[in-house]
Amino acid sequence: MADRAELPPSLVRNPELDQWLTIDAEATVTLRTGKVELGQGILTALTLILADELGVEPVRVRVAVTRTGVAPNELVTAGSMSIEQSGAALRQAGAWARRLLLAQAATVLDADVATLDIADGIISAPGGNQTVSIWELQGGRDFGTTIDELAPERSPTEHRWVGRGMLRVDLEPKLRGAGVFLQDLELTGLCHARVIRPPGPNHRLARFDRSRIEREPGLLGVVVDGSFLAVLAESEYDAIRIAGRASAAARWHDAERLPEVADLSAYLVANESAAFPLREGVPVEAEVPPLTWPLGARRVVAEYSRPYLMHASLAPSAAVALLNLDGHLTVWSHSQGIELLRGCLARALRMDTDKISVVHTAGAGCYGHNGADDVALDAALCARALPGRPVMLQWTRQQEHQWEPYGPAAHVRMEAALDERGRICGWSHDVWGFTHMGRPMPGGDGLNLLAAGHLAEPIPRAVPRPALRAEVGIHRNAWPIYALHAPRVVKRFVADSPLRTSSLRALGAHANVFAIESFMDELALAAGHDPVEFRMNHLDDRRARAVLERVVALAGGLDCPSPGTGTGTGTCTYTKPSRGRGVAVARYKNQASYAAVVVQVAVDPDSATISAEQVWIAADAGQVIDPDGLVNQLEGGAVQSLSWTLKEAVEFGRDGVTSTDWDSYPILRFSEVPEVMTVLIDRPEEPSLGAGEATQGPTAAALGNAVFAATGLRLRDLPMTPERLRRTAAGPGDA
Repeated sequence: MADRAELPPSLVRNPELDQWLTIDAEATVTLRTGKVELGQGILTALTLILADELGVEPVRVRVAVTRTGVAPNELVTAGSMSIEQSGAALRQAGAWARRLLLAQAATVLDADVATLDIADGIISAPGGNQTVSIWELQGGRDFGTTIDELAPERSPTEHRWVGRGMLRVDLEPKLRGAGVFLQDLELTGLCHARVIRPPGPNHRLARFDRSRIEREPGLLGVVVDGSFLAVLAESEYDAIRIAGRASAAARWHDAERLPEVADLSAYLVANESAAFPLREGVPVEAEVPPLTWPLGARRVVAEYSRPYLMHASLAPSAAVALLNLDGHLTVWSHSQGIELLRGCLARALRMDTDKISVVHTAGAGCYGHNGADDVALDAALCARALPGRPVMLQWTRQQEHQWEPYGPAAHVRMEAALDERGRICGWSHDVWGFTHMGRPMPGGDGLNLLAAGHLAEPIPRAVPRPALRAEVGIHRNAWPIYALHAPRVVKRFVADSPLRTSSLRALGAHANVFAIESFMDELALAAGHDPVEFRMNHLDDRRARAVLERVVALAGGLDCPSPGTGTGTGTCTYTKPSRGRGVAVARYKNQASYAAVVVQVAVDPDSATISAEQVWIAADAGQVIDPDGLVNQLEGGAVQSLSWTLKEAVEFGRDGVTSTDWDSYPILRFSEVPEVMTVLIDRPEEPSLGAGEATQGPTAAALGNAVFAATGLRLRDLPMTPERLRRTAAGPGDA
């Protein structure tokens, strides 16, 4: 028997075959997964994997709703790991089920099991007329089997559906407007609630004059628990109206104001930080090595930064909660980690975990840890005040913008040395950042749910601590993909963030790849080399080289058809719209998908507006499961990265966040989305790799490199707004 350690980790945690699939009596198969659909198409990809491995048509596979206590516990849907984790587990579950079903069929058909196979659920013996279906053998019954070793899986040559794709399983009801989102949920007796938030993150409730709203029509109740204040009403309109009046009836204690931060980069670097040098990508507790350069080498230095970023979900966070009269709480949530949320709710509400169920229900794209978990506790607190009635609670747009956890700001200092041949002979990368690890966890010294800290018996947020694992948080993708001798890479963890931060798509990879790939262009210029050639000279990874070659070929090279008039010397002399192209390449987390990106920009000389005109992507995600889904993920990540890179920044002052709507926090509009072309390098012999966050960093760097190609101006601080371009053009003396 093989060591269980060889099994996919999700199977080690959930080894019962019946947790993963059921052969139904109705000639269908039910698939269960602990990963949730966030718009990334994971349910379609998992359907293809199971259909191929088991031997049924994909239309026969039904995906069960993911709910705690029923679905396998796969912790959280994050890190672009759903295919790697749940896909690997379901492939093994399908292989095990097929092996067991064929063994049963061999007895029924009196045939050699080695001669049997399953085609659309039907098993037949060669040369015979007898058949038996998997539904006759197992329909409606449990397997009762523990997966304790690896079962033989089908070879890629046997796959009918993997690599071919199918219509997304979640698409048809959305096109019909069938009400699949949490905000569409209809339950008997559904009522509505709204939370009244404090003026700022440190304010606490001093007094609430309940008499000013208690005669309001439609009011069902008021929840006051410490500084948590909410109203319940019969209709959503009533809840919104009464919440406005309740806000006017609340008085808040003056609070400690946020620190004065005029320059985020300066704040990060000046703040006390804990430094951890990386060894082969892993931070360690050791002395930071000094900077040393070979004698006679040419030294190049550059610094890059990104601001706080929002998840910026198009629909605000929402949840529905129902406290049954028997004391069981059910919460419908679009959380990425419903099992973790269940434990956190139990802790915040001081309930037994087995008295709580969390049912995943689709919400707006979250792109990481947004307000979904916070609003679930809000709804539960309101439901506790009105047992027997389901309560829907939605945040307002202003609340979503002001209270969600943000993607943390970062500052990166790059230094390198070039030898006489123009090759890198020394490399240094220091990255300062706040924590990316803000998801709510049931254990630990705190609880990262917003309302938990506002209760009369508050549970404060967990104390941020540096993650000392490979490719986590601040240092994700800080270790270079290039073949460099003894690179010096240092993670500098800053604990004291003015704003609440947590995981946002790509985590530290966005800032680190932006810095590395921008710096590679700067080094190529200093060495007098072509940027693609310079990268190839330092790149040993054949798969990274392949995506870089393919994207340049796809784009037709880096020379823009309408070349700009940038001088390449740091001054801007263009007098008409100037165009340029830039390139970047990375392997997400240095262990997931490879992606190379070329961006073409146009820069208007009058408005200084930067427009992305075209984007080309080449990617290697190992074995491709669903080509269309993979392309959607890569292109969606690139478009979001364009928005981050060109527009997005959370603004805040002493009293809190001032980016409260789409005017004060602009995002890329549909009219600004460029043409995107993507080519996939399919490697059926290789494991499938996560791709949902692979293009965030390369797109940002490629865009910055394109701006330099168009204007001769190097923008190292995000976002690349017209104001920043003008300041850069003016030079340090005139800025």
